[in-house]
Amino acid sequence: MWGNPVPQSFLFLLLLLLSCLNPAMGQQQLMCGRASEESLRELMMDPESQNDVSDNESCTSGVRAKVTRPHTVSITEFGAVGDGKFLNTHAFENAIFYLRTFADKGGAQLYIPPGQWLTGSISLISHLTLYLDRGATILASQDPKTFPVIDGLPSYGRGCELPGGRHSSVIHGENLADIVITGENGTIDGQGWVWWDMVHNRTLDYTRGHLVELINSTNILISNLTFVNSPFWTIHPVYCSNLTIRNLTIWAPGDSPNTDGIVPDSCTNVCIEDCSISSGGDALSIKSGWDEYGMAYKRPSSNIWIRRVVSSAPSGAGFAIGSEMSGGVSNIKVEDVVILNTKSGIQMKTTAGRGGYIVNVSISTIEMHNTEKAIVFTGFSGKHPDDNWDRKAYPLVEQIWIKNVVGENIMQAGELLGLQEAPFRDICLINIALDVISGWPYWNCSEVVGSSSYVLPKPCPELQDSVLSSSKRWGQWDHGWIEGFSLYA
Repeated sequence: MWGNPVPQSFLFLLLLLLSCLNPAMGQQQLMCGRASEESLRELMMDPESQNDVSDNESCTSGVRAKVTRPHTVSITEFGAVGDGKFLNTHAFENAIFYLRTFADKGGAQLYIPPGQWLTGSISLISHLTLYLDRGATILASQDPKTFPVIDGLPSYGRGCELPGGRHSSVIHGENLADIVITGENGTIDGQGWVWWDMVHNRTLDYTRGHLVELINSTNILISNLTFVNSPFWTIHPVYCSNLTIRNLTIWAPGDSPNTDGIVPDSCTNVCIEDCSISSGGDALSIKSGWDEYGMAYKRPSSNIWIRRVVSSAPSGAGFAIGSEMSGGVSNIKVEDVVILNTKSGIQMKTTAGRGGYIVNVSISTIEMHNTEKAIVFTGFSGKHPDDNWDRKAYPLVEQIWIKNVVGENIMQAGELLGLQEAPFRDICLINIALDVISGWPYWNCSEVVGSSSYVLPKPCPELQDSVLSSSKRWGQWDHGWIEGFSLYA
């Protein structure tokens, strides 16, 4: 029993020793569940450009967006004033309308120079680079009227917070291709406290807008910028494909309501890497629609690779899937993530009525510090959009890998609570060492079936089956179940 904090160096040494004592670990890992990490890696690579990513430096081979453009204009050419007071919404509208003429000429770049450029909602166009120079800040207006009310997403059926529509995001785009939002570490500031106050005071008229939302768009790059004080979720791509998010700093106060960091929602072929996220919700969250609306829309999130991220979420999770996952979530790879000061480290969230599935998820090389619960799977999370949800639509959660995890100052190692009607299956834990400092039970489990090797503290009985013996029940690798989910198709 670990009653006192254990030095982090000791935990890493412990993992190394566990691996050395278990020379067959590599073979065991290939026999847990129905798909190997090796096969998952193959699925996460573009067959036409594998040489570009074989060095493990980047997972961006699927992005086809153009970073450089043959035509550039400055926002100042359209009467914008960067004093943080003058409202520049019309200047942005006029600039982007003018840049439409270059769509068939290689696209164009809208240059934002140093200054504070106050604006309402900005609607992007295809073949555009929005470039923020060092010292440039796009500053969101604090007047809700400058963010028009738009329809709820079809996979949600309404706004996430309130029935009806929702406010447009600060940076908005729909049905676009070849989009770049980048710069020299410029800033997009949502000035979200006016929205947070409305949440706390229960005076919201419609669901809050996000800081950046791109809908039904493809070939997207968001890089080298800082995003702060989002009204709601910070980066929300939905129904998007071929998307790279890299080298971002995202920050919101830990007590700001639901200011999740990066939220790919019904997206495919996504690379998220080299980011630092501190938010008032989940730092990283994968979603795919809400109850009957998500099931009907049938847009899964798949082929998502997350790597080299530092995440902090005092009121949420460092990495989460759900709870809105009714369109399905599959082929997820998360690696090299540091999780700091979170309510939960790794979390899978769903509930009866969600339907959908979470399958083939690989999470590895994770370091946790100061986390209330290291691993949380729950079938009892989230509300419903209306009274029409299907009481018998149970989610499928299976084939989840979690391996090579160390943690210090952990209050509880794990809580895995499946549904009686739909137990969580094929949950595999390998090489996990957690310094649990509380008197709580180390693990709390029900309606879950899985296996483990070299996990400290010792997991609950439902997860104590050995990896090798469980593989005899689950069978050898079968790639047929993954058919239809290929990367960069």
